[in-house]
Amino acid sequence: MQKERYFTPETMHRKSLALLAPLKDFRKGHSGIRFQPASAALLVLDLQEYFFKEESHAFIPSAPPILPGISKLLCAFLDAGLPVIATRHVNTLGNAGMMAKWWRDILESKSAYSHNNTTITTKKVTAIKKTQYDAFLQTELEDILLSRGVQQVVICGVMTHLCCETTARSAFMRGFEVFFTIDGTATYTEQLHSASLLTLSHGFAIAVLIDELLSELELNET
Repeated sequence: MQKERYFTPETMHRKSLALLAPLKDFRKGHSGIRFQPASAALLVLDLQEYFFKEESHAFIPSAPPILPGISKLLCAFLDAGLPVIATRHVNTLGNAGMMAKWWRDILESKSAYSHNNTTITTKKVTAIKKTQYDAFLQTELEDILLSRGVQQVVICGVMTHLCCETTARSAFMRGFEVFFTIDGTATYTEQLHSASLLTLSHGFAIAVLIDELLSELELNET
């Protein structure tokens, strides 16, 4: 697969608006589902060096440009006293299952690439490990959310069409209202990114821009 750098710091805003444009009718159809910060949690998926270091074979060229927006959103959630959960994907040959068979490679915890980017290294963030695309599968994520009275989840991280999309679908099936960040997720190509946004917008999630969420968070504080 030929990877693309469809997000850059210079084009991020313009590209995000272009990705949002074909999804607006879906948003209108679900206008009754509004972002309610008081009942929301931020899920930050797999911001690991595996995907951010250029020398890694799993490097995502469009991933570094999404970090500033995620950092702003993470800080806004924490400042508001809202839960932030960050995942770290690690495998062993014993728990990888189809991941190892499909990719013929696993990311082990001993690898330096397995560690999360410094963007989310804060004691206020709840960190969990996962072994599959779905951050809910065989993890404590749902219990954490329910214990905090969470009804909505905001998803950002990598990869858009794998862990982010799978977790969004899983959250929906568990009864959470899902907000999926257009400019807070990234994957290998724009086609894969936009395909996920389209399918999620049809059946599972509200596609949003980070600035929209930040505006709502600011209003909630006043």
